[in-house]
Amino acid sequence: MQRSVQDKLALLRQHDDGVPWTRIAAESGVPLRTLGRWAAKHRADSVSEGLHRPCRADRGTRHIPSELIEAIEALALQKPEPTIALIHRRVSEIARDREIPAPSYSSVRTIVSAIDPGLRTLAQHGDAAYRDRFELVFRRTATGPNEQWQADHTLLDVMILGKTGDPVRPWLTVVLDDYSRAVAGYTVFIGAPTAEQTALALHQAVNRKTNPAWPVSGLPDVLYSDHGSDFTSARLEQVCLDTHTRLIHSRVGVPQGRGKIERFYGTITTELLPHLPHLPGYIPHGTNGKPVSPPALSLEQLDGILERFIVEDYNQRPHSQTGETPAHRWAASGFIPRSPARPEDLDLLLLNATATRKVQRDGVQFASTRYISPVLAAYVGEQVTVRFNPRDVGEIRVYYNNEYLCRAIAPELAATAVSLEELQAARSKRRRNLKDQLRQRRSLADALPADTRYTPVEPLSPDSAEQSITPITADETTEQTALRHGLRLYATD
Repeated sequence: MQRSVQDKLALLRQHDDGVPWTRIAAESGVPLRTLGRWAAKHRADSVSEGLHRPCRADRGTRHIPSELIEAIEALALQKPEPTIALIHRRVSEIARDREIPAPSYSSVRTIVSAIDPGLRTLAQHGDAAYRDRFELVFRRTATGPNEQWQADHTLLDVMILGKTGDPVRPWLTVVLDDYSRAVAGYTVFIGAPTAEQTALALHQAVNRKTNPAWPVSGLPDVLYSDHGSDFTSARLEQVCLDTHTRLIHSRVGVPQGRGKIERFYGTITTELLPHLPHLPGYIPHGTNGKPVSPPALSLEQLDGILERFIVEDYNQRPHSQTGETPAHRWAASGFIPRSPARPEDLDLLLLNATATRKVQRDGVQFASTRYISPVLAAYVGEQVTVRFNPRDVGEIRVYYNNEYLCRAIAPELAATAVSLEELQAARSKRRRNLKDQLRQRRSLADALPADTRYTPVEPLSPDSAEQSITPITADETTEQTALRHGLRLYATD
């Protein structure tokens, strides 16, 4: 057991305090001769240098030939990465062929461990892995709310039921405030990410929410995203141009700048999806995309779960880096969010456009629903453009010659938020019920006996007609005539 310099000095101080060497040796386990040698060295060198363990003169130098060291390093930098045992066997064979001493296994391991980690990562894992682990990055942090927003997509680790009842994996688009880490808006959908879904998430992020616990709104100064086709679309560029928002894309293949939003996706994956006992269809990591339970949620139900988690949990709990809740940090500065000059301009840019509709006397017919507004009274017979939010078709935006006209509401839908999918599903259900009734009625009609009253009689063939003719006598003819006419004749009296 090696003793440190402090331990040696402590033992020597005990002797200076009057404790005999024999007692110190018995309690510490250090031989008397060793204690005496330490005391002599300490007296000879008052700065305790004599108590240090002497180093070997050849420490740090290797006796292995340089050619073998180079061979070990060259083998260790191969791809795929070889094991230490394989490198040791190869080097031993090389040393035997050259008639030089072979290095030990521990020496080979020491040489391999001394290779620059950056060099090993670059050789075995490529430029991307080296960049992610060793290159210096500039970490930019926003200084205020709405200074910079991040937007990105992710494929959720859960299966839900699609419109036709088939299991599908939904996508999630999130808009995150860089300063407060608060979620400003999101949209969950089925199918590949598109500019339309990104626009819908931005539309929710910019507009004021009806829930007072979700205060994040307004226009950002900078929108930061990747190089996806939806983020580089002309539609999104036009949105940012008209709202005076700078659109910045990260470098191709460099995701470090989107770490904050990627961390939020990790929170969804590790905290929300696996810890909901009532969430069927969850896909754990390493199951090759197979859910642990059959999917049963619809897209609307998953949307409601995500909104509750974002508004009531994530935005309301302290963030590990900022130390504040995202919602409080966003609103604490008391700034006034920048808003569009006219809210209808944002609707024109972000909401879906449909084909033109003709204004009827009872309003605008869209998606088999009647929408009314007093403003439409002056435009009966005119062609207008309808724009709508797929999340809520209780109202639509009406434009005339690309100018905002009004908001028309559906009286039967305006009280509640009804999505277009729900409306289509209701119509499809009604149509299916009618078709089932039609099939039932038709089956009952087919089961009824056939009506043969007006079925034409087939004419007899000549042969069968001759066989059926029987000679009639004069008396029979007279009798049949009397019966037919019902007259009393003297011939029959």
